Order: sequence, then C-alpha cells, then structure tokens
Amino acid sequence: MDTTDRKDSVAKIKEAHRLLKRYEYTPQKIQRGYTNKTLYINISDNTIKSKDVPEEIKDKFTGGKGLGLWYLWNSVTKDTKWDDPENEIIISPGPVGGITQYPGAGKSLVVSLSPTTGSVMDSNVGGHFGPLMKFSGWDALEIQGKAKEDIIIYIDGNKGIVEIYEVPIGPVNSHILAEEVTEFFAESEEEKRNISVISAGEAAEHTLFGVLNFSFYDRRKKVQRLKQAGRGGIGTVFRNKKIKAIAVKYNGVKGDSNNPADIDTIRKLGLKLHKEIKEHDKDQCRMREIGTAHLVEIMDDYDLLPVHNFKYGSHEEAYKIDSKVLAKKVVQGSPDGCWHGCSMSCAKAVQDYELKTGPYKGHKVVVDGPEYETVAGVGSNCGIFDPDYIIECNFYCDTYGIDTISFGTTMAFLMECYENNILNKEITGGIELNFGNKDAAMEVLHQMAKGTGFGKIAGLGVRRIKNLLIEKYGADPKFLNDIGMEVKGLEYSQYVSKESLAQQGGYALANKGPQHDEAWLIFMDMVNNQIPTFEDKAEALHYFPIFRTWFGLNGLCKLPWNDIEPPDNHLTDEPAKVPEHVENYVQLFNSVTGKNIDKEEMILQSERVYNFQRVFNLKMGFGTREHDIPPYRSMGPVTEEEYLSRQERYDKQLKELVGVNPEKMSTAEKIEALREYKYKQYDKLVDAVYKRRGWNKNGIPTVELMKKLGMDFPEVIKLIEEHSSE
Repeated sequence: MDTTDRKDSVAKIKEAHRLLKRYEYTPQKIQRGYTNKTLYINISDNTIKSKDVPEEIKDKFTGGKGLGLWYLWNSVTKDTKWDDPENEIIISPGPVGGITQYPGAGKSLVVSLSPTTGSVMDSNVGGHFGPLMKFSGWDALEIQGKAKEDIIIYIDGNKGIVEIYEVPIGPVNSHILAEEVTEFFAESEEEKRNISVISAGEAAEHTLFGVLNFSFYDRRKKVQRLKQAGRGGIGTVFRNKKIKAIAVKYNGVKGDSNNPADIDTIRKLGLKLHKEIKEHDKDQCRMREIGTAHLVEIMDDYDLLPVHNFKYGSHEEAYKIDSKVLAKKVVQGSPDGCWHGCSMSCAKAVQDYELKTGPYKGHKVVVDGPEYETVAGVGSNCGIFDPDYIIECNFYCDTYGIDTISFGTTMAFLMECYENNILNKEITGGIELNFGNKDAAMEVLHQMAKGTGFGKIAGLGVRRIKNLLIEKYGADPKFLNDIGMEVKGLEYSQYVSKESLAQQGGYALANKGPQHDEAWLIFMDMVNNQIPTFEDKAEALHYFPIFRTWFGLNGLCKLPWNDIEPPDNHLTDEPAKVPEHVENYVQLFNSVTGKNIDKEEMILQSERVYNFQRVFNLKMGFGTREHDIPPYRSMGPVTEEEYLSRQERYDKQLKELVGVNPEKMSTAEKIEALREYKYKQYDKLVDAVYKRRGWNKNGIPTVELMKKLGMDFPEVIKLIEEHSSE
C-alpha cells in the first residue's frame, strides 16, 4: 500500500471509529525498574483500572513472565478454556527491560492459556512495546474478557490516557495494520518512532497457532517492522477476543528512564559487552551480519537440521538456503537491534521484496528475518530449498499472524502423511502435498488465512490433526504418534534430537512444550560429551531451564548471553554457562533494582517461577509424567528408510549400546530393538531429572520443595497434595 492509499484508509478509519471508554491516570515514576502498577482492562464491559503490584509478589515472581503467570493463575479455574472470556493475555517487560545500555533489554513476555496445549503458555518477543508500556507507567498489561466488535486499545504514556475504540472497518493483516495504527496515533512523523503496535493477522482467526506481532519503527526504512510472540497460539486468543490492535505511545525514552539504582555500573557492563560483540561476533556467530540464520550450515554439518519431518538431519541441497545465500538477501550496514542500544543487531530484514503469490502479489514489502527456525521449519523440514519461497512464506506467516515453527512442523507432518497415503488429493482438495512442493505449501498457507479448504485442517496443528486422521480416516495411531512432532500439543522447534538424550528431555520435559528457549543442550551432550552420565544430564536439565527462565522474568534476550562469548571462555570451569556473562547479569539486576542478589539467588528467583508454572500445568489438567513423553521420531528411526539412511550409525548403537548383533536381524527387528533401548534410556533420564528438580516420580513438585521456595500458596499446596495421593 503506498502512502496516499494508507492516508485514505486511515482517514476512513478515523471517520468510522467510536470511542468506547477513556481512562485518565497519572503515570507512575519508575523506581529502580518497577512502576509498581498494572493496567487491567476487561473488554467485555470496558473496565479499565490500575492495580498495585505488592512487594511480596515482586519478591516471589520478579516480573515479566512471573507476573503474567501470577495474574493468569488468579483469573482462571481448572475448567477455563482458551476461548473463555476469563482467559487473559498478560504482557510484562520485567524490571531490567527497557534499559538502553546493555544489549538485549527490549523483551516483553506474554502469558495466556494456549489453544494448542490447553494449558499455560509463555512467549517472549522483541520490539518496542514492553519498554514503552513500562515508561508509560505500567509493569504489566492484563487483558480479560471479549469485545463484541473489533477494538483497538491505545495507551498514551505522556498524556496519561488509556482508550478503547470500536473499529469496525480497515485491514487486519499486520504489515498494513501496524502502519495504519501508527499513522492513526502519531501527531508528527517523528512520533512514529515512539509508537509500538501489537496485532495479529487474519490467519490467527482461523488457526490455533496464531502469533502476536510487536512492532518497532525503522527510521531508515520508514516502516514498522515486526517481531513475533510466536508460540502456542496467543495471537489466536487475541483475535478471538476481537482485539484488532493494542498501541502504546511514549515520547522521551532516555538512558535513565528505568531510574536504576546504579547507572554507572550498567554503563560499564554495557560498554564491556558492546566491545566484545564488535571485536568477536564476526568470528563467532555473525549475528550482526545474518542473525540466527548462521545456524543453518552448522546444524546441517552436525546432522541436526530437520529434513522431511525430522527424518534426517542434513541434505545435499542445504547449501541453497544457508547463511551465505541469505546474507545476500538481507539489508546490510544498518543498525538492526529491536530495542535501543542493542549492538547484537540480529533483527535482519529483506527490503523491497516483490511478492509472487497471494493477495499482495506484486507488492514490494519489507520482510523481517528469516530466522533460523523459519528457514529450517518452512524450508528444509518440508524438503524445500528455495530461499525466495522461504522469504515469501516468512512474510505471509508474519502478516497473517502464523507461527512459522508450528506451520513448518505441521506442514512437514502433513507431507509425510501424504507420501504415506494417509492423506490424498480427495482430502486435501486437490493439493499435492509431497515434500518439496513449495506451491502446495503456499496454497495451504493462503487457505489458512481465509479459513477455507484444507487450510482449516492444517490450522488445527499436529495433535488435533493426528486425532482427526485416526478417528475419521482410520489412520494407524502408532505411526502418527511416532511421526507427529509435538509434545503437550505444541509443535517441535527445529532441531533433530535423535542423538542427544539430554535434548530429548529438554524438549519433552519443557513446561510449555518442545521449545528450545528452555533447554538447548545438543552441543553439550552430543558434540562435546560434557554431560555423559544420567546425573550430569539431569543437572544440566535442572540448571539451564531454570537459568533461561530468568531472562523471561526480567525482559532480557538470551542471545547476548551465549551467542557471543569472551575469547577466553573456553578456559573457564563451566564454559557452557559463560560465567563472566552470568556475573554481568547478576550485577545488571542489582544495578537496576538496588538489590544485592548473587548467582545462587538468581537461580532461586527462577526456580520459584519454574516450579509454580509446573503446578499451573497441574491445575489445568496436565503437568504429570504422561505429558512428558516425546514422539519416537525425536529419539530414533521410525521407518526402514530412515534407519537405512544412517545404517552404520544405528547398527553400531545396537552392537555397543544394546548389546545385540544386528547382522542376523531384519531392519524392522533392528528398529524395534533400538526403540526399546531408547525408551528405557529416556525413562532413566526422566527419573534422574525429576529427582534433581525435587519432584516426585510422577513429575509433581513436592510440598517440601514449594515450602522451601516460599511458593506454598494454599491453592498450590492443595493441588499438589490432591494429585500426589492419586
């Protein structure tokens, strides 16, 4: 859409919009990272009010994801469904979020009940919304209820105004909507950089894995770019509530807007990391050049790049979509941080990409990414090695509001089903869903956006599609459960975990489902052999999910922790933890909040919230051992074709690990023998992890643990006691 068309569209929206409610407030001065206020909005009756954040809740939940879990816990019952009005969407940046001196401090954490899992979901996202919301006077935004017609919520942090508008006309898809909402509220061209918009496109209305897009204004490209809170379908909740957009405006971001206790130390820590990134990133992860897409060739080299629904870990055509190719597509030479001051600059974009399909065919657009997860998910996992298709699919997933991880994993599953005659053209409406068919993948994506054709089935996600194929078409449950790459209802992110028992646990034991942001242990386990015993693996599966949780409590990105390392990090006692950076974070937290925690207290902060989230799963009917079991495809070969592709490796495992001679066995017998061994190994791992975490044999945190952590709320203890006696 050109500038004239956009102005005309905005003018029509201004003419048609209707103010439903205005709330005036005095923005709270931030005190050491906290405003101590939450903005609560119920869009069923347009209630808007300010809620205090008690010291006890800050002490127990810290902020960010922690606050979100606490508010959601108190808003839903065990019977609440994702599309019930009492379900909430909570957004919080955490106390450290918003500082401009240290890279990666612009994250927001979003919490809601998930359409895909039925339980609590958290998702982290970059962009400017969280910090601008905090500077507008709010530690968290809590939204409940359902609107009757499409609405826009607007927060003006300078004027101290919150407004709800009914907006019956205008676009929904994010690449247009973010621009028009920005135009709607900006009083000058310069103000656009101080506005951030949350939106979810039309596919979020028709699928279960819709995303939220958080915008940040790119002054050089003069466009609102988008970052995604992608996992678990929170964008679907957003559109189900008939929220079209949420916008925040705050003019006047400064280096001390967080009013930290010790800004000099924050500056010193930031300068040290900026220097490290400048000097060493080019030789380490190349975030400033290509971002997370640098992983494509690394994963392919180590047989970890998902190909054909995680059957294989590498492919001879992977070079066509590796970082060398993608680096030529993205814009180089401009700052690409998604929050002020982030010299990591990993938020890459393709500019003036001319679309070849769909409703915007022929339009030239800016495409954020592609990230590694997108390249691997919609690309190699579907057997498609075309960089232009990946960019096009990336764009449409974003603007339609679709999680590229869930889309890629679901499409790969559907393609394998098609190639095994579980699906056919009669079911797909004539679409030939063979691996490698990029036109078919794009057609399904466009159908998802409209909620038509086979797109309605694809938009259900892997778990519900499995059930549909079993119940309606008589498919083999064992085979579908083996190849359906989901746990707890969440689709797998894009790493092949067959040769890493620790990563199998990292995926299947994760609180929200198989997402790598909780525990990524493949290199420690498979490549470097740093955690050889069950106890070693259990310790890693205790520490790293807990440590990574801490970023989500504070509004921090994980990438500056270990995607850039001090050059002497390998000489430390625990290089996987990057101890110097851990100490940086301890000092950073203390310098913002004025507290005096050490790295043990840092872990304790996370352990409280991590175990609370496990009990929250229990409240919603999950959170026990039976929900921590991975599909066998994540552990070993399901099909004979798969086994034979790595026969030397698997035969060796049968000899050395299982203790059988494969020479006289059929391939089917080999697969079953290996399967039995791998499940026994996994069970031993689970026992060790539960023991290390202080959980019982069924995966439930003990009463003693929750008391020790100070999380012994009456309802928490009652839940644990009820389930532990079963």
